[in-house]
Amino acid sequence: MSTDTILLEKPKVFQQAAAEAAWQVVVYDDPVNLMSYVTMVFQKIFGLTKNKAEQKMLEVHEQGRSALWSGNREEGELYVEKLQGYLLTAVLEHIPCPK
Repeated sequence: MSTDTILLEKPKVFQQAAAEAAWQVVVYDDPVNLMSYVTMVFQKIFGLTKNKAEQKMLEVHEQGRSALWSGNREEGELYVEKLQGYLLTAVLEHIPCPK
């Protein structure tokens, strides 16, 4: 009986699942919307507490952008569409998978 360690390759199914989950919703700062409005939208769409929504809003205001959510592409597209419906500048960005 051999005690050698056998290394298996990472299954492609898991690699594909990880790639599909590698998306983030990013909101960019704009000169139009009030801070209180942006906070309210974050609470409504993402179910954030007021404090967490304010933190994310300040991140957008001070850094010019904030990643609010990450996950699969389809769900991310829905979040972007909702944010844009409230006239916020939002995009879906792919998060590169580490190799």
